[in-house]
Amino acid sequence: MSEFIEYLHEVFALAGPITIKRMFDGHTLYLEGLPVGIIYQDTLYLKADAETKQAFEALQLPQFTYRKKDKTIPLPYYQAPDFILEDRYEAARWLRKAFEASLRTMRKKS
Repeated sequence: MSEFIEYLHEVFALAGPITIKRMFDGHTLYLEGLPVGIIYQDTLYLKADAETKQAFEALQLPQFTYRKKDKTIPLPYYQAPDFILEDRYEAARWLRKAFEASLRTMRKKS
């Protein structure tokens, strides 16, 4: 794993223990067993839903997308604000928002 991925364990220390697993060309970040983030090319994206995506959009943070054949596919993850990498309290707050978005998504699927 890259230094950036290892560093995320420190960044989110106040939020609780995270797990990071390799997925395709990137990694998935989990908190309490739920997917809360994607790491792709040393960029962190956090899970969002209808209740939280406005916070990302207000900061003009891009949504994670990938190409499949001739289509661009958006996923419900937005680039994390840079300031959370230096502020453990903000990191915990933003990760908690991502966790809550993941919980709501899981409830809708059930």
